[in-house]
Amino acid sequence: MSLNSSLYQGITGLQAHSQAISVIGNNLANVSTTGYKGSNIYFQDLISQDISTAAGNSQLGLGVQVAAIYANFAQGAIETTTEATDLAIGGKGFFTVKQPNTDNNYYTRAGNFRFDADGYLVDTNGYHVQGWAMQKASTTSTRSTDYAIYGSPTDVLVSNFQSPASATTSVNMVTNLDPTSESKCDSDTDPYFAMFETWNGQAETPLASTSYGYSNTIKVYDSTGTSHVVTVYYDKVTMNSNSGADTVWEYMVTCKPQEDGRTLGGAQLKNSAAGGVLMIGTMTFRSGQLVGQSAFTLKSNASGNLKSLDQWTLADFSTSGYPLATANFIQASNASAATAVDASPIAMDFGIRSKTRSWTQANGVVASNAAAIGLKTSSAGWVPNMGTPAVGTLATQSYDTGGFSTLFQKQDGYTAGYLQNVSVSQEGVLSGTFSNGQEMELYTLTLTSFTNQWGLRREGSNLFSETRESGSALTGTAKSAGKGSITSNALESSNVDMASEFVDLITSQRGFQANSKVITTADTLLGEVISMKR
Repeated sequence: MSLNSSLYQGITGLQAHSQAISVIGNNLANVSTTGYKGSNIYFQDLISQDISTAAGNSQLGLGVQVAAIYANFAQGAIETTTEATDLAIGGKGFFTVKQPNTDNNYYTRAGNFRFDADGYLVDTNGYHVQGWAMQKASTTSTRSTDYAIYGSPTDVLVSNFQSPASATTSVNMVTNLDPTSESKCDSDTDPYFAMFETWNGQAETPLASTSYGYSNTIKVYDSTGTSHVVTVYYDKVTMNSNSGADTVWEYMVTCKPQEDGRTLGGAQLKNSAAGGVLMIGTMTFRSGQLVGQSAFTLKSNASGNLKSLDQWTLADFSTSGYPLATANFIQASNASAATAVDASPIAMDFGIRSKTRSWTQANGVVASNAAAIGLKTSSAGWVPNMGTPAVGTLATQSYDTGGFSTLFQKQDGYTAGYLQNVSVSQEGVLSGTFSNGQEMELYTLTLTSFTNQWGLRREGSNLFSETRESGSALTGTAKSAGKGSITSNALESSNVDMASEFVDLITSQRGFQANSKVITTADTLLGEVISMKR
């Protein structure tokens, strides 16, 4: 081997260590870059040359070269932010973004996303974040488990989202009825339906305030999202001495007569004296506790005088065992224009339901209509009751607590709403909160992993691209198939450790200096060789 070989060995060392310093410099330059993954450089020796020695054949190295520069995919620190669309991955996986108007997908750990002017969720390059659209598996439930992903990953776009209106299908109303109250409305023939007998849907005030003991209102919604007021009137029934310990209250579920869009037999109910009455019935109390309820609604084939009790039959039950009142708030221009589609059954929940969804009666056969019990109301035994009644922990009651009061009420309808805020769960589900108070799952963000993530190509701008060495992209959702979870209002910091980088910088600097000494030493020795000739 000649001294010239030493020069070239030193040069390879300078080249290798200068590349190492470049890697370290790039790492340190990106110490504050969101989601940046540092690089590690690895060296390997060059081919060795065979030489003859006294011990036989030996080898002499010819220098060093860079073996590989691998990305360091260790987890970076998580920093909290104030933006819901700042997302950090805890664990494996990459967010998927797509260049607009192309089929080019890129992958990133930088989750500093924002919505652009068109409603697309984009990264800092304007690339569209990818996710699966969500659809509701059930049209009657708002539980998150009723949403499911469908189709293939697509651009996350929220500009077209609106929460549609939903008609009220259930009303829950719990009151305390004052047991010391006296009946305000009596009837010699139909004491259990005295308020209904007094009601006049054609009057400016259908029921005078002196004709009931208590009333409570609740706002409900039709299928177009228009609100309507439903009022429930209560009045104590005057019982005879043979009625026992039970007390009975009459109740009546009503709406404004002019908003009653029901039609029967070609006639509009809003034009009748019965207009606005959705349900009539009784509640039976024993020692203040609700033990029974009856409910009557108009027959589907009712005709003639709709105030006649023989036109009212025992109500149907919901699947949960609550009596159904049928309302129709969609106003038709004439009776023939009204459709059954507009009718909206509303389950009335006063805190008691029938497990068997049936009616029973203590004194004989169950009444076929309200008129059948009209003349037999001298005792509570003639009042129909729910089959196998089940009283909830929160139910209408009649205790002496200082008067009437409404303890609880709710309904499940709502008007249409526009998107106000978004949030992202650990599973990557992007949900929207709407102005009507509803929450809807819109997208599930796509997380992508690779068999060989070290084979990914850096494209700059915090982006990686797929290569043949990395293998095909394996798409999925957060917290599945080994992929990490997503944290909202957070960003992953650069995983560059400055202390380690400075140590590597010192080592590389010394290595560079040592190799430069090899070159200067070989140069000195070559000078000595040349100076041998005078």
